[in-house]
Amino acid sequence: MSSADSTEAPIYAGLVEEHGDVLAEVRRVAEEVLREADRAIDFGAVRTAAGAR
Repeated sequence: MSSADSTEAPIYAGLVEEHGDVLAEVRRVAEEVLREADRAIDFGAVRTAAGAR
């Protein structure tokens, strides 16, 4: 959230000041989980092996 946004949404700015930017943290964790899931569920080797048959 930019400083211009915080003046337009003082309640949100107060919550961010009090509790931290929870939305940004959730976004960061979600992106991390997606990267981990992508590595864990990598079917690239299966497709490569099937194509070699």
